[in-house]
Amino acid sequence: MDTAPSPARVPRVLLADPAFVQALARRDFAAVFALAHGRGISFNRISEGCGIKADRISKISRGEATVTAMETIERIADGLRIPGALVGLAARPWEGPSAPGPQLDDGDDAMKRRRLLRGALAAGLTSSALTAMTTTRDSLDHALADRAPADLSDLEAAAETYSYGYHGQPPTRVLADLAADFAELTPHFATPLPVAQRARACRVAGQMAGMTAIVLHDLGARKEARGWFSTASRAAEESGDRQLHAWVLAREAMVPLNYGAPQAAATLAERARHLAGTRPTAAATLAAAVAARALALAHQDEPAREALADADALMERLDSGHRADTWLTHGEQKHHVHLSHALTALGHTGRARESQTRAMELSAPTSTMTRTLLKIDAAACAHHDGDTEQACRRTLTALSDLPPEYRTGLVHRRALDLYRSIPTPHHQQQSARDLRDALAA
Repeated sequence: MDTAPSPARVPRVLLADPAFVQALARRDFAAVFALAHGRGISFNRISEGCGIKADRISKISRGEATVTAMETIERIADGLRIPGALVGLAARPWEGPSAPGPQLDDGDDAMKRRRLLRGALAAGLTSSALTAMTTTRDSLDHALADRAPADLSDLEAAAETYSYGYHGQPPTRVLADLAADFAELTPHFATPLPVAQRARACRVAGQMAGMTAIVLHDLGARKEARGWFSTASRAAEESGDRQLHAWVLAREAMVPLNYGAPQAAATLAERARHLAGTRPTAAATLAAAVAARALALAHQDEPAREALADADALMERLDSGHRADTWLTHGEQKHHVHLSHALTALGHTGRARESQTRAMELSAPTSTMTRTLLKIDAAACAHHDGDTEQACRRTLTALSDLPPEYRTGLVHRRALDLYRSIPTPHHQQQSARDLRDALAA
């Protein structure tokens, strides 16, 4: 895809303006240039972007000259970044992905696209796999700038299905399926839609992009996760769904939270709390719980305890819909997982163990990653209470019990954080050396 900036690129809001769309359909470039000029794009910028002399642009805008040559129409479409379909052209080269690696826009063959993604991800998060993921996201990012899909029922149902988590599947398999379905949003972005329909499109895009980011985060692909969260945030904001936008920000906060930047996480979580408001919603509860964890890791104990209290109070008031056990809601099991980490970081090991026990009771046997993180929290409690040797052995056992595809990303980072918290004199103990060697492997 040609990503070079266009000096005259029209804003997204103009492409949604019925008057502008009608002018494009009529190829009335006098109206097109006038409307673009009204949005702050000078005739000189239009001239530069389209490669047409400034005096000709001026004459066209005054109705003293017309545009009929196909080459000139193509120049205008490319210079203003107007999708080809709006002026009766084929899709322009910059509208579709052309990045190296697996190509994801292979006609309407969704199964082939899914197989390509699965194949790329089978070997893990290689550069080829991440290129495929980025290509998928970029195609929707471009589509968001213009239009929205018409028939969303199947994609909304797919988003709900993904929200139930891994269900024992390897994360890379879930990631491939999510990205393949996400890519199917883009071909539906064909015509301008009513506001309500576009809001639905943006909402499902925000959900799917957010869940893709969650899996990438779990696998340790922090940079890529942030990119997908950015897309999710943009889609959620355009949808007008403040709770979804707050959910995206709270989830995004878990990237810096789990990878060594608790203050950045706290800032994001506070933005999420502001957006969610004070009503008892899943997003508000999640944001308060994530804020508590971030503040605890940043050694701001009192604010962390206040955020914990807020999270508990919100949790008690959540209705059954918001308490469902999905990625998009905030069930009791998830709440105790957050409490476990926050309370462990605060050194409240008694309460932390209570939350760990309750979360384990509520976790399905297939919740491999969650159960392992809880075991590492329990090991951290043992270390805090003075039994460093047991902490190392319990962490090592938790890692050894994992299938290889789960021993990376978030799980590895959490175990590494525990090892780094062990004072240097203990590093020579056999259990600490064993843990160090397992993490290095």
